[in-house]
Amino acid sequence: MGINFCNVNFPRNGVLASGILGVTGCSMANVAENGAGGITCKSISKNERNGHPTPVAQVYEHGLLNAVGLSSTGIDNSNKELKYLRENSDAVVIASVFGATPEEFRDTAVMLDEKNVDIIELNISCPNVADEFGLAFSATPESAASVVKAVRPATNKPILVKLSPNFPNIGRIAKSCEDAGADGITAINTVGPGMLIDIHTYQPKLSNKCGGVSGPAILPIAIRCIYDIYKSVKIPILGMGGITTTEDAIQMIAAGARIYGVGTGVIIQGKDIFKKINNGIDAYLADKKISYDDLVGIAHKQ
Repeated sequence: MGINFCNVNFPRNGVLASGILGVTGCSMANVAENGAGGITCKSISKNERNGHPTPVAQVYEHGLLNAVGLSSTGIDNSNKELKYLRENSDAVVIASVFGATPEEFRDTAVMLDEKNVDIIELNISCPNVADEFGLAFSATPESAASVVKAVRPATNKPILVKLSPNFPNIGRIAKSCEDAGADGITAINTVGPGMLIDIHTYQPKLSNKCGGVSGPAILPIAIRCIYDIYKSVKIPILGMGGITTTEDAIQMIAAGARIYGVGTGVIIQGKDIFKKINNGIDAYLADKKISYDDLVGIAHKQ
């Protein structure tokens, strides 16, 4: 099922979210081979970054807690991995970038090898580096728009803006990004920060103590955010957050997502989760006798 999103043709529904199997070209191409129509690489910084010391992730009954801390191999190495992905996959390539300032976002976007990138995602919502970078750019409409305004004149590629559920009025923040020139919205990033305690050492399980929460537990929050964003903007939405089943994805699309994304679900269900969900969506549409376009945002039309 091909889908047009931000004037880019996705060969299949389903996008690998940034941060999961998104560092090497080989791993990203393998996820595409298993059914993902789009691949978002792990967020890229201009220069190499170590991130937080291990342990940085903890799987638990209801999802995943992580505080990787925006580790990055830098733009030069990332360009090589994206080149491998381009040459070994038919998936749409989404380059996620981040920076400490709007200008750094712009510089990193400019340094991308654009022939190997279809869409640029601005990760303005990472919750794990507040002590280093200050409040996330996604915290206010003004700061979110400032990043889009810096990057928009620097590229002809479609721009997605990745928003956080951790601040109020996500619809208003999305609208500010649309007004600043964004072509689409990615939502949501992780919820939190959250914490888990080791009951033997009585210490936090992550070296950073706190981290972002993802996985099935955050699905209701994600659905509500997509619903609110859809009411606020005309640009399309890449909806993600807690999807592990066909029903989850259908809810996300019904709330307003044009296309869905999966991150932690790949860890829980395996890389072929995209094939399973897409087959399930096809069967659902046939059973309901409706088109895919009918399904997008249908919750607003009842």
